[in-house]
Amino acid sequence: MKLNVAELETPIGPILTIAGADGLCALGFGREPRGIRRWLERRFGEFDLSPVASLPRITAPLEAYFAGDLGALDRIEVDTGGTEFQQEVWKRLRKVRVGTTVAYGELARVIGRPAATRAVAAANAHNPVAIVVPCHRVIAADGSLWGYGGGIERKRWLLRHEGALGTLI
Repeated sequence: MKLNVAELETPIGPILTIAGADGLCALGFGREPRGIRRWLERRFGEFDLSPVASLPRITAPLEAYFAGDLGALDRIEVDTGGTEFQQEVWKRLRKVRVGTTVAYGELARVIGRPAATRAVAAANAHNPVAIVVPCHRVIAADGSLWGYGGGIERKRWLLRHEGALGTLI
């Protein structure tokens, strides 16, 4: 499996984007994000990672998002892999509108699994394409921020950027 990797400088630090023929399959914060290689090995087995200057179908919409075009993320095709349940959660997460948030329990109810709050939280934690599958829009039932692999300060920045932070604790 051949995968391409491009680095993007953003207001929240460098981001690595990794894509195959079917779309973005991993996004990580930093230049050497933890866990990405393990995630890719579990998903693809052997793979070749080829550095490229840019992945226009991915980096251009991300750049537009950070420049203020908040709907630009919808233009990015994703290839997340994951279990059927994870894919269901991630697909629904992409429907959470910019400028809004959802609680873990509410998300579980929306997908028809009201008792699966912890499973939804676990799926959220294993999201391989943060920001694009907007797991930063998921908050605790009391409105507080917690549980973001990129760090709470990045989550806070993203929610502020999207105009959703004013109502949060």
